[in-house]
Amino acid sequence: SKLCRARRRSAFLPFDVMIIKEYRVLVPLALDEYRRGQLFAVAEASKNETGGGEGVEVMKREEFTSSMIKPGETISGIYTLKFYRLKSKSPWILRKLLPDGAFILREDCWNAYPYCKTILTNPEYMGNNFYIIIESMHIEDNGTTPNALNLSKNLLKNREVIMLDIYDEKYLKKGDTTPETNPRIFHSKITGRGPLAEDWAQTTEPLMCCYKVVQVLFKWRGLQTRIERLAHKQYPRLFIKFHRETFCWMDRWYDLTMDEIKELEDRTAQQLKRQIIDPERRGICADDDELPSRQHPRSLSLATAIARSDRRSKQQGKDANA
Repeated sequence: SKLCRARRRSAFLPFDVMIIKEYRVLVPLALDEYRRGQLFAVAEASKNETGGGEGVEVMKREEFTSSMIKPGETISGIYTLKFYRLKSKSPWILRKLLPDGAFILREDCWNAYPYCKTILTNPEYMGNNFYIIIESMHIEDNGTTPNALNLSKNLLKNREVIMLDIYDEKYLKKGDTTPETNPRIFHSKITGRGPLAEDWAQTTEPLMCCYKVVQVLFKWRGLQTRIERLAHKQYPRLFIKFHRETFCWMDRWYDLTMDEIKELEDRTAQQLKRQIIDPERRGICADDDELPSRQHPRSLSLATAIARSDRRSKQQGKDANA
């Protein structure tokens, strides 16, 4: 049954993950506003990143009720199953060394807003040796709730809390922001909010926090810690970019009802099916101009290639700061 499949998929959730981080993203929205804005932004971001055989495929979207997704509670909401095809968006080293199946991620998501759980896996290549679990809770506060996801004592001991500010651009890359998605510039004609000042979190209402606990597991001898850290390095950028867009697209979603948002999601799912077979690629692609070695990629082990690329990135960072 669907419930049994959900139970199996959530039953293996780890409590021994080496790295666990809780990202707290402050947003100048109320809870009911964020719910609509989040769904709109997910749909828009999916369209912006899909084309040329890659991007997002929505396979299923249906209502669910379960007591297995969040142990100790029975929750209801919307379950979605998506596949992400990400080869051109992955580093050059990995594209040369890994088979195509390594770049297809399965996403199971249970959205029982204000709680949400997402599980990312790679069934075609890594199997049970890789997964990312993201649990989210949304609260109207300033990011000071000590344990918003009710983590166990064991997880709390290993948790690192990272505050993220959508005003801050230090995690973003050049192509991540435009004048239309920059909260330092954006002004909402509908609500009058924005542009945000540097101290906006102390002076702006409404205010809420998205608490996101991320656990990463990558079982590969000699690479586990390196890859888990690499995965976590991506999340500040992803979370800040997404929430900047959610806020700055406000005038496009603010007057939409939840029924209209659901209709938008249905239309988006159909549009993604057309876009993914379109030859034009969209969205962010990995840079190919910085190769880790002149050596032919087949002669490199995955560990060696990643280590060399890591050293080169560190050296480039030193050169940039010199």
